[in-house]
Order: sequence, then C-alpha cells, then structure tokens
Amino acid sequence: MIIYDISRTLHSKTPTWPGDTPFSYSLNWTKEETGSVNVGSIEMSVHTATHVDAPYHFDENGAKLNQLELSVFMGPAIVLKVSKLKGLDHGKLKELLKGHEKKRVLFKTDSWEDESAFPGSIPSLNPEAVAVLKELSVPLIGVDLPSVDQLDSKELAIHHLLHEANIAILEGIDLRNVKEGEYELIALPLKIASADGSPVRAVLVSR
Repeated sequence: MIIYDISRTLHSKTPTWPGDTPFSYSLNWTKEETGSVNVGSIEMSVHTATHVDAPYHFDENGAKLNQLELSVFMGPAIVLKVSKLKGLDHGKLKELLKGHEKKRVLFKTDSWEDESAFPGSIPSLNPEAVAVLKELSVPLIGVDLPSVDQLDSKELAIHHLLHEANIAILEGIDLRNVKEGEYELIALPLKIASADGSPVRAVLVSR
C-alpha cells in the first residue's frame, strides 16, 4: 500500500484568497512554562489550502459542513491529467471517464505553478463537463486549484451546477507527485458546526 499526501502544507506563508484570513500558528503555552506540555492555537480561513466547500458557502439555504454525508469524501477515485482543462468538452470528458462511473474525479491541471503565491488566474470547469459528471453519478470532484470557478466570479456558476448535480467540491489539492490512475481517496473535513467549509488532510491510497 502506498499513501500519497495530496494536501498543501499550512504555514505562515501559505497563500490565501486576497483579503481572507491568513494562516497562523502560535505556541500559547510552552513546556517550560507549564512544566508538562506545549499548547498551540491556530487562526485561518476554512478555505485555506486543501479544503472542502459546503453548499452553504455559496447558497444561503445549502447544507452546512456538519450536515454533509461523510461517505462522499472516502472511496474510489480517478486522477485525470488535463492540460489546464482546455478542450474538456462533453465528448472528451466522457471518453476519459469511460468505465469510471460513480468514482470521485480529481483533475490534475498543473496550473498552480508557484505554490508560494496565490495564482493570478486559473482555468475552470465548464457546464458541459459538469453535465458529464452528473450523467456518470460522480459523487465528488477535486481540483489542484483554489476554486472550481474563475477567481473573479461572483455568480459561481460551476459551484451551483455541481451542487445541483449533488457533487461535492474539494479544492486546493496537490497532485504534482501523483500519476494518472485509480486510487482510494480519503479527504474528511473537520466536524465544525454550521460551517461553510473546512480544511482537510487529503490522501490517495494505491494498493
């Protein structure tokens, strides 16, 4: 069994959405002070690095994080290498996913080239691709990008289409060291009451 960690590291220089809460970790009590333990705390946006979007993130009436079905975030997955998502029309995606119905689909675009900086622009899925994912009963998609929509989008059309298709959203995964192929995905969000998203420790397992 081989485990691939596809999570981005959280540290003081982890890129965040412009204007959002940056990640920070501080040691509030030291072992020297307490005589027994070090105790730290963190501050961050729930949409930092590798994370899950709950429907409530973009829909006032959408399910919140603790209401999501956990089984969606575990199970068979396929990693697809797609060159910045270009040309990913209905026919092409259906061909790529032939025989992979009901599997989680992780798109490896290799578009986030400088991991130390938030990207200035990204490719995004299109409605045709979402239609195929819905046809194939895909329960979750993941992208190696901070969003499934364009960074300047206010309508978040792809978020909404995925939600309508009952497809969960995993963003900010790191697939640079993962080859195309079939894996088992484990990407469980934290159990945060009423939250719109959560960081995850996402891994792929190859047997």
